[in-house]
Amino acid sequence: MRILSLIMWIAAIVLPVHSASAAPVKMTIVLERQYLDGEMSEEKVTETVDSMTEIWKKYRGWQLVTLDDQTIVFLKTINDISPLLKTNGYFGITDDGTLSIFNGKPGQSSEIIQSFFQIDVQKLESRQQEKLKQGIRVLSKEQYEQVIEMYRHFAVVQ
Repeated sequence: MRILSLIMWIAAIVLPVHSASAAPVKMTIVLERQYLDGEMSEEKVTETVDSMTEIWKKYRGWQLVTLDDQTIVFLKTINDISPLLKTNGYFGITDDGTLSIFNGKPGQSSEIIQSFFQIDVQKLESRQQEKLKQGIRVLSKEQYEQVIEMYRHFAVVQ
């Protein structure tokens, strides 16, 4: 509660809450979104702000990260996979047997977006090994979770 009070006190100093004589202030609003797969996106908008009350209402549900006299940074955790995964994500396996998600089909030039755990490849059926080598397209949050859970049974226990 002290932190919230401190933030509100700082906000009151930075911007007026309800003052008819105060001039609107141009501010940069940074909206950060963090997805289940660890990806972050950032959107910057410039707004003319009349009061902090309107900002708190407009960005209800967002978490305040930082605030100064020119910039407000908000964060929202999104309970979904990122647009990057939906567009171009493939589950695959690295050379050392780590279940990973690649930006594009797995291969030597593919960028790894997220890594999970090492798989005991010997326990996989040859069909499952081949699927991972070719890449399993990430289509939805549900499928993302199902694939991780399915291969978790083959994780190397240390």
